[in-house]
Amino acid sequence: MKLDFEYAVIDYLPGFQLGELAERRFVEVSADLQGACLAHGKAADNLDQLFSGRALCVTTGQQPGLVTGPLYTIYKALSAIALAGVAERRLNRPVVPVFWVAGDDHDFAESNHLHLLTVANTIERVTLRARDPQGPLLPMYREPVGDDIRAVLDSLVRATPDTEYKPGILDWIGRHYEPDANLASAFAGALAELLGERGLVVFQPTHVAAKQASIPLLLQALEQAGSLDRSLQSWAEHLRSEGRPTPIKVGNGATTAMIESSLGRDRLVLDGNEHYKARRSGERWTLDEVRQVAEAEPQRLSANVLLRPVVEAALLPTLVYVGGPGELAYLPQAKPLYEGLGVSPQAATARWSARVVEGRIAKVLDKYGVTADDLAAAPGQLEANLVKGQLPQEATLAVASIRDVLDHDYERLALAAAGIDATLQKPVRAARQNALRSLAGVEKRLIAQLKKQNEIIVQQLTKARLSLTPLGKQQERVFNVVPYLMRYGAAFLDRAAECCERWAEPLETRGSHT
Repeated sequence: MKLDFEYAVIDYLPGFQLGELAERRFVEVSADLQGACLAHGKAADNLDQLFSGRALCVTTGQQPGLVTGPLYTIYKALSAIALAGVAERRLNRPVVPVFWVAGDDHDFAESNHLHLLTVANTIERVTLRARDPQGPLLPMYREPVGDDIRAVLDSLVRATPDTEYKPGILDWIGRHYEPDANLASAFAGALAELLGERGLVVFQPTHVAAKQASIPLLLQALEQAGSLDRSLQSWAEHLRSEGRPTPIKVGNGATTAMIESSLGRDRLVLDGNEHYKARRSGERWTLDEVRQVAEAEPQRLSANVLLRPVVEAALLPTLVYVGGPGELAYLPQAKPLYEGLGVSPQAATARWSARVVEGRIAKVLDKYGVTADDLAAAPGQLEANLVKGQLPQEATLAVASIRDVLDHDYERLALAAAGIDATLQKPVRAARQNALRSLAGVEKRLIAQLKKQNEIIVQQLTKARLSLTPLGKQQERVFNVVPYLMRYGAAFLDRAAECCERWAEPLETRGSHT
């Protein structure tokens, strides 16, 4: 298959010791949570293992995305699968890869679109729909897919090439992203089917059983909201003093719990002793009233971004959470929550990060002797440098010779002029600069003309740039897996999984992590 991945082995965070983690991170998973899990194929066996009373897990997660979201969502899942396999071999006990679908997330602008590299070699943004700015911030598990999905599917049909795999991929999407489904369940179902044969169990924390299981910890966090808030502020100041990032804002009485109010998902903040109000809507509750909400409608309560991993650690026997750079930046801020709520923390490590290099693009890079990183140069700069290198040798030598002569002889003239009148030195040197600028202008015109004669270079590099650095960003943050699946079928995932397993090997071979 004419396809490869460029990636770098990312070192694991210090203190990553599987044996010690296995001893302190074992949590017996409540049988009630089985209904919150989705498992296909091989993952069904892993699901049985998860509830066997002996298994551990490697987790990752992401908010729901349109048609599975950006490529890095799939890379997160493959990272968890690969690391779980390594940990299972090292510990000689079941270790299950689990994907936590953050269906409580309410950032619709992150979930409502995808980008496609079309057959016309353009990047097309396909949007499900926009949310009413005045409307409630519904969590994704309450946001319907809606009839708008038909236009999205039409765009996929139109923008992607016809292949033997395309009908099957469209059927897979259509089975899950149905108008009557919600975005969280559609995402969870699609991911579970796509990666089930690779062993991935998909966990839905918005399922009523998962909500009920998390309520005790959420209420505890609210009961201790004042002290936890102070601890979070103090710890954030300490992290900053060490030059470490603190991307999550804490303080000002903000709790780590969220509630669905009249304006959608809302942050609870302290409003006096055992009183809380929603930050945006201003609605108020006493602690007893929040308990009543938890009893009658547990799905209305959820953890914020710092409390979420603590809830996970309390519910699942997670050895390691596999995260992206943003998550790894803020996870250290959660330390006071683990300590204050009496939860043993899981370890965290960076996910596999890669760039898809298709055969047609690899040929362009090889032809011009450039790398994907070279394509990130300012627009036109790489092309100009390549064309400049194609100037006839006579022209290159002549330009260099003239530049040397101008530099040398104008300097001689400036010194001689200074012997006549010191004030003449400055205009002579100014004349030299003008002459050099004129020469540079001639050289630029030669290159520009050569560039016109070599439009194929520009076209091919443009194609490579769109493929590898779309919109000037990392490929994995822009493109979706669907077009690759349409072109390569299951072989795309096979190749990615193979590379990901090699990426995970250091965990198995590095003695410091035993």
